[in-house]
Amino acid sequence: MPINIPKNLPAREILEKEHIFIMDDDKALQQDIRPLNILILNLMPQKEKTETHLLRLLGNTPLQTHITFLKTDTHTSKNTSQLHLDQFYSRFQDIKDRKFDGMIITGAPVEHLPFEEVDYWQELKDIMQWTKSNVTSTLHICWGAQAALYYHFGIGKYDLEGKCFGVFPHTVYKSAEKLLSGFNDYFWAPHSRHTDVSLDEVLAHQEITLLSSSHEAGAFIMSANRGKQIMITGHLEYEATTLLEEYQRDASRGLDIKIPVHYFPEDNPQKAPANIWRSHAFLLFSNWLNYYVYQETPYNWS
Repeated sequence: MPINIPKNLPAREILEKEHIFIMDDDKALQQDIRPLNILILNLMPQKEKTETHLLRLLGNTPLQTHITFLKTDTHTSKNTSQLHLDQFYSRFQDIKDRKFDGMIITGAPVEHLPFEEVDYWQELKDIMQWTKSNVTSTLHICWGAQAALYYHFGIGKYDLEGKCFGVFPHTVYKSAEKLLSGFNDYFWAPHSRHTDVSLDEVLAHQEITLLSSSHEAGAFIMSANRGKQIMITGHLEYEATTLLEEYQRDASRGLDIKIPVHYFPEDNPQKAPANIWRSHAFLLFSNWLNYYVYQETPYNWS
């Protein structure tokens, strides 16, 4: 899928080197089609890395996609320049009257806080309420998934005794579900979090369908309201070295951090990790865009 992103976005150079199909407004206007409008609420601290992770996966199907990045008004990012945010990000009040075919709400490093103590929780609640009428399908990742489970379905999170950190095997339960079309019965995916949700509560909730889980990492992929809300507790979008960078960061700070599980060859941090989840990451995002966004969204929202 050709993704339409700003010419000066730092992720653009990386993606072009990887031969991801990118176009700008001039070329997009020459195509007599309506692009899919995708909104990304990027709550991650290193926003430029997250932009690259997500755009890489969104650029993998044959339809044109126009990307809009969204920032919160009630929180000031400490790890991304204000110039970058002003140049490439919109505010909710600027886009709330628009309709979007799909939306992604990322994770955020606030899982140690109760939801109500997160400084942008009220704003996020307003946005999640808005998605019910203004977005065809919303994909929630990691803490974003926990926030959606709590806000939409009343399922809270709890602290883990130790960080869920590594690459874990997962089982597919609903192979006929279009989101998992082409998935192996078992596959690997990264996780990095200090909290979890109750698998029993997820299974007991009549509106939620558990699509995949891990014996070690718990509930993973969940869907509700025919895919209008999709929750993913891990990070299929991560690169091969993302967990390595997190491990090195925490170790340099003197934190009590164990090496990521099932990640380094022979559990040796001196050996380069391999990306063994890439194909399923591309499959999931491609399936989401095709079956839950493109196939379901109206051509003319009005």
